[in-house]
Amino acid sequence: MNLTSSKVILDKSAEETFNFLKKVDNFESLMPETINKFEVLDNDKFLFALKGMPEIILKKKEETPYNEIKLGAAGGKIDFSLFIHMTEISANQSEIQLQFSGEFNAMMAMMIKGPISKFIETLATNMKTAF
Repeated sequence: MNLTSSKVILDKSAEETFNFLKKVDNFESLMPETINKFEVLDNDKFLFALKGMPEIILKKKEETPYNEIKLGAAGGKIDFSLFIHMTEISANQSEIQLQFSGEFNAMMAMMIKGPISKFIETLATNMKTAF
């Protein structure tokens, strides 16, 4: 299953955006209002829980300066990746888009498609005001 957020234009350079997002503790400011728990576990790993959902641990897996950060599931029963793509528009503007990718059976995909779509859309939208 692949889901993609809307593209969001930020009034920050791709470098500023990348430097903000490479620090996992900054993800707390991007979380939806329904966040129940947020905890930094390591320099590249954090745990979060939304109301009515199980705890999820995300770990920074890869980063390509000013272009992409890849987060992935760290443990748990499902394996997935969350990519944050950055494109420099000008010295003071960048465009970001989130992409969720995971392999799920049809029943699981049907159950999680809506909540995950909403989640990545919220993360992308909250970047406009997070930093």
